[in-house]
Amino acid sequence: MTVPLSGVPLADHAAVYAALDRAGFTDVWSSEVAGADAFTPLTLAAAWQPRLRLGTAIAPVFTRGPGLLAMTAAAVAEAAPGRFALGIGASSPVLVQDWNAVPFEEPFRRTRDVLRFLHAALCGETVDQAYDTFTVRRFTLERPPAVPPPVLLAALRPGMLRLAAAEADGVILNWLSADDVPRAVAELGEHRPGFEVVARIFVCPTEDAAHARALGRRLITGYLTVPAYAAFHRWLGRDSVLGPMWDAWAAGDRRGAAAAVPDEVVDALVLHGAPEQCIAQVRRYADAGVDVPVMALLPTPELAAGGAAALATLIPRLGIAEGS
Repeated sequence: MTVPLSGVPLADHAAVYAALDRAGFTDVWSSEVAGADAFTPLTLAAAWQPRLRLGTAIAPVFTRGPGLLAMTAAAVAEAAPGRFALGIGASSPVLVQDWNAVPFEEPFRRTRDVLRFLHAALCGETVDQAYDTFTVRRFTLERPPAVPPPVLLAALRPGMLRLAAAEADGVILNWLSADDVPRAVAELGEHRPGFEVVARIFVCPTEDAAHARALGRRLITGYLTVPAYAAFHRWLGRDSVLGPMWDAWAAGDRRGAAAAVPDEVVDALVLHGAPEQCIAQVRRYADAGVDVPVMALLPTPELAAGGAAALATLIPRLGIAEGS
């Protein structure tokens, strides 16, 4: 499950983590956009629920210096030895440049360089090297983790997917359908032992299809108009079905862009229906080659009306009880 859950204060997540564990969830993965940072929710989970595995999906490679990123990852790895995976990625110009005042330059090479730095630093090595996009002078972690965390790479198109396959410990996929997974996985080639394919999957567990589709259209127009995601979906073959959305967005017609997203695209990228139907759709990702399907729970009318009680009822219906 993606954490923190929307509408639940971080201080109240002890109950959420316990409910996820009881429901058979094995992992909690955080994201980092404009809400909580990627590491604080996982630090709380490390203390409150010692069986859950923790992961970032993702920590951007631009918004922290290489040394600070290594220090932060090492601290979480020390708090949850053997249970933490560090997912990194380029993020986007809006998050990096517009919100964090850092130039978004050469994202592929920056991501590759940070990946190489982290592998060395998290193993306790002294790093004294000029990379293509930055230089580090004699950095050594004072407290390297006893169990260095695997470093996974967020990837969309062939270049980054192949970098993940060649140098990372796994790959993180995002904004794709179950039917898209084989094409992405094919670019990875034969996996090394221990290499993991993680995918974030948007889930809106409601039978109110109009609500789910309206929310899905807003999300799709917000994300898939970002150049990297637009290029990704062109590569996946959605040029014709998403072309009208991109044209309307480029013309400044935000309402028209949302209206131009076909139902079949929304239904493929934002899973909805009764919780049991959503779980069946999530299993299709696993069948297609995803090792770790990570649900991102979206708001529903039922959750809005029922609050904490509705969430407590929903989590077991989305989980897989142990032994089943």
